[in-house]
Amino acid sequence: MVSDMKRRSVLAGIGAATLSTVVPAGAAVALSTSQARELVDRLVEEINVVINSGESEARMLTRFEGIFERYANTQVIALRVLGSDARSASPAQIRAFTAAFEGYIARKYGRRFREFIGGRIVVDRARVVKSWIEVQTTAHLQGEAPFRVDFLVKEGGGRDLFFDLVIEGISLTRVEREEVGAMLDSRRGDLDRLIDDLRGAG
Repeated sequence: MVSDMKRRSVLAGIGAATLSTVVPAGAAVALSTSQARELVDRLVEEINVVINSGESEARMLTRFEGIFERYANTQVIALRVLGSDARSASPAQIRAFTAAFEGYIARKYGRRFREFIGGRIVVDRARVVKSWIEVQTTAHLQGEAPFRVDFLVKEGGGRDLFFDLVIEGISLTRVEREEVGAMLDSRRGDLDRLIDDLRGAG
């Protein structure tokens, strides 16, 4: 059986690019459940192909970064992870942080995807939840009981994108926000230093 620590690592890896954005209560759903499901079908297919491709780690990380860019609202994700510190940051710092964070996420979680080699994600169903679509999937790992993974999808900037991933009730947005917040605190709030460190981290 896979250990609890490894299970947590894999769960976090699956959700690298799926951190949350604010969704106004009562807002209209701009896409259908079938459209959201089709998006996640394509995303899952690409993930499954990469993790079982047998390619080098460097090549896999490059492909994962491309997947994040195509399917996740990475700009909103980065701002949400930065949290209240974004209000005091300059536009240049926001752009630099977003770029550095995107690369950091791709490297950090792309490596964890390697633990998923030999497994698969299966799309089950989609349903409307408030102003977004929840697409439920089941993740199958070798030697591990299947577990539920929910992709939360919403239209943003003219594109349908997922904005959070909830794995067995755990929102990965909150997890990453806490980690990045701790990194910034350890640098005494120096955002420029955090940006430089993120560029080589992951």
